[in-house]
Amino acid sequence: MTTVDIPTPDGIADAYLAHPADDRPHPAVLMYMDAFGVRPPLKAMADRLAAAGYTVLLPNVLYREGRAPVLDLPAFIGPAERPALFDRLRPALRALTPEAARRDAAAYLDWLAASPLTTTGPVGITGYCMGAALALRTAGTYPDRVAAAGFHGARLATDAPDSPHLLAGRVRAELYLGHADQDTSNPPEQIDRLEEALTSAGVRHRSEVYAGARHGFTQSDTAAYSAEADARHWRALLDLLGRTLTP
Repeated sequence: MTTVDIPTPDGIADAYLAHPADDRPHPAVLMYMDAFGVRPPLKAMADRLAAAGYTVLLPNVLYREGRAPVLDLPAFIGPAERPALFDRLRPALRALTPEAARRDAAAYLDWLAASPLTTTGPVGITGYCMGAALALRTAGTYPDRVAAAGFHGARLATDAPDSPHLLAGRVRAELYLGHADQDTSNPPEQIDRLEEALTSAGVRHRSEVYAGARHGFTQSDTAAYSAEADARHWRALLDLLGRTLTP
């Protein structure tokens, strides 16, 4: 497990790299962070995927603001801490436009393709909160380079002209979407709109609503964390990657 630097058209993105200890090539997984960034709990998730047989790249997608951690985080992020943290993160989040995200995704995919630690073929992607939107955008922008993508996200099917769900017609990957039912950033009408777009486009996918889960239910250092929903997420994610990635 190490930190690597990835050249992008907009600068150098630092990233956490996790891979099995044998140093042989393994299927590649691109893990997109949530807004709070690359930190120990997310690194632990990357390590868990690596232990399951994958080479995992976890980029700091807010690298335009600085190297990870972009800001100092408390050990536990509760409702009292969130507003001030998002106020400080807002400029960095605004800089990550859909166009910038597409450029970055190409750099991440190129890096993985060139790494001696990855096998040839399309990659898997998992993304959390804003990371799920990045995962969907990547799958729709580079359809031949992505075999599978998930997981839970925000604002996946809005009224905006550049909403992620509008890329459904370009997606060739198999998708799994685990939605939290207690998530104001991903309300039922957006879940339905995304489901309709994916179904109409013929995208292989499974969309499930996790009852009682809140936005960010996989993030163990936040108040939204749910051990039950997180365990369900791991079962679904490992099943998806195991069926779609070339060993």
